[in-house]
Amino acid sequence: MIGQLRGRIVEKQPPRLVIDVGGVGYELEAPISTFFALGQSAGQTAGPGGNQVETTLLTQMVVRDDAILLYGFATSDERRLFRELIKVSGVGAKLALTVLSGMSVADFVATIEADDAARLTGLPGVGKKTAARLIVEMRDKLSGSTLAPALTPAGTDADSSASGGARQDARQALVALGYKPVEAEKLMNGLDTDTLDSEALIREALKRAVR
Repeated sequence: MIGQLRGRIVEKQPPRLVIDVGGVGYELEAPISTFFALGQSAGQTAGPGGNQVETTLLTQMVVRDDAILLYGFATSDERRLFRELIKVSGVGAKLALTVLSGMSVADFVATIEADDAARLTGLPGVGKKTAARLIVEMRDKLSGSTLAPALTPAGTDADSSASGGARQDARQALVALGYKPVEAEKLMNGLDTDTLDSEALIREALKRAVR
């Protein structure tokens, strides 16, 4: 079991990232909230020579018949919620990742406590039956929970802010999270693709999705 990785992020394409640990590249999938948090100081230290940044990610391994998958999280709350979600009947790792990408841990707890099935069904892949199941099964698990809000999203990266690549990257990430291409385009319509980078576009699109 791999519970934590510490190394340099060498590739970021939500929801996929690659972290170099001692020359070995580990491929992970992570919720969008973790991508937003990667730029923060928490969990990061200067590497050799002071010119590299090492990031620490908590991980969860999921073993399937056809693959061994690794998921990364910026906070213990995200990982704890992910672990609880995949225990719910009919909720796999991909859907759990979508839930964590669509709302913060605190928002999810509040949604369950409020029996707000409508907000859950605003997430791709969550139908009425799945929303009802989540509310019923997660209510007891979250009762008295100490789950705290996840890290506040970090500032945006400027690498792709002024190019059409940001919109394309954001669209691909939304599709990877379960949205249809047409839905992804609709969620991004009207967003400022000239000044926002891909991660900021994803964040704004997801805000629209759960309203």
